[in-house]
Amino acid sequence: MIKAVFFDIDDTLYDTSGFAELARKAALSTMIDAGLPLSHKEAYSLLREIIKEKGSNYDKHFNVLTKRVYGEEKPLLIALGMITYHNVKFALLRLFPDTMSTLIHLKKNNYQLGVISNGLTIKQWEKLIRLGLYHFFDDVVTSQEAGFEKPDRKIFQMALDRIGCQANKSVMVGNKFSEDILGATNTGMSAILVNSQLTAAEKEQIKKEDLDVEVVSDISQVKNLL
Repeated sequence: MIKAVFFDIDDTLYDTSGFAELARKAALSTMIDAGLPLSHKEAYSLLREIIKEKGSNYDKHFNVLTKRVYGEEKPLLIALGMITYHNVKFALLRLFPDTMSTLIHLKKNNYQLGVISNGLTIKQWEKLIRLGLYHFFDDVVTSQEAGFEKPDRKIFQMALDRIGCQANKSVMVGNKFSEDILGATNTGMSAILVNSQLTAAEKEQIKKEDLDVEVVSDISQVKNLL
């Protein structure tokens, strides 16, 4: 019997992929208007290259961008980019339609709720606070504090230990097969893939390894599986 439900945050509880691109493009437009000597296409291409190199959780993408363009950091352009990015991001921050009702249902039915997320601890808490979700969760474990990223079993075990629940009585809900689903099942948990489709190879792996995985099209279906 499942007693604890863990969630990923990005693209599981809310749509991050769509607004991130819009926010980055808006930030670059502001920087270009203020003098950044690149076209929109050139600037976005360079920014994507930097994000790929440094990772999406790195917090100085615009610093690196200006240094590559000018040979030194440009504080004004960096500040303009950062402020525009955050203003647009927070203006577009929206939960998936059934996230709130699903969490309310789980909480009313006495499930322990947790978060397991790759990223910086403060950033993950900021997302949950701005989304109005932080009070639902009994614990939040991030890769920064664990010292390991999903799919490493150690971050999942740390979350289980902190919430005080056995792996076989816990389920992980996430949108990434390799990070969320395999990480959880390799730790002995069951898993639910949401907002994503399995590839033929992933389906074969689930069948071959007899993994305890369910696939749903939206988060509202999670409560029907518990």
